[in-house]
Amino acid sequence: MKKQLALFCLLAASVTAASAQTYNIEPGHTYPSFEADHMGISFWRGKFNKTSGTVTLDRAAKTGTLDIAIEASSIDFGHDKMNEHARSKDMFNVEQFPTITYKSKTIKYKGDAPAEVDGELTFLGVTKPVKLSIDKFKCIQHPMLKREVCGANATATFNRSDFGLNYALNYGFSPEVKLAIQVEALKAD
Repeated sequence: MKKQLALFCLLAASVTAASAQTYNIEPGHTYPSFEADHMGISFWRGKFNKTSGTVTLDRAAKTGTLDIAIEASSIDFGHDKMNEHARSKDMFNVEQFPTITYKSKTIKYKGDAPAEVDGELTFLGVTKPVKLSIDKFKCIQHPMLKREVCGANATATFNRSDFGLNYALNYGFSPEVKLAIQVEALKAD
C-alpha cells in the first residue's frame, strides 16, 4: 500500500509539473516604459529597449513565476542628451548597476488569467516590493512561429526615492513613477 501511495504521489507531482509551461520573454515585443514628473509642469516618458527573462505559468493550478532582467543602459527617452544624463550617476548609474530585475513572489489569477503579481524590484542595488496589475492577458498559437505566444499589459506605481533615485526632488519633481509594461513571451521548446 505504501508503494502504491508513493507511486500515486510521484505521478501526481509529475502531472502538476507537466502542466506548468515556460515562456521566454520576446525582447523585440517587450518594452517596460515609465512616466515621471518634470517639476509638476509635464511628464517625461521613457522606455527600456533591452529586456530578457522567463515566465512560468500553470493555469490549471493558478500559479506561476516571473523573472525579468532589464538592461539599464537601454533607457530611451527619445532625446539623446536626456538618455546620456539618465545613464549617469545622477540617475540610473548604469556602470555600477547595469541590470534592473523584477522577480515574482506570487501570481494571483482572476478566472483563468493572471491578474496581479506580487514581486520584488531591484533597482540601484535596492530591492523593494512592487505589485504589478495585469489588465490584459491572452495566449494564441502564433501563425508564423507555430507555437504558443502569450502577451500581457501590466502597470504599477512606485516611489523612485525608495530606491535611492533622488535626482531633482529638491527642485519639486515628484518621486512617483508610473510603469506600463507590454510583454510578449514565446513558449519554450
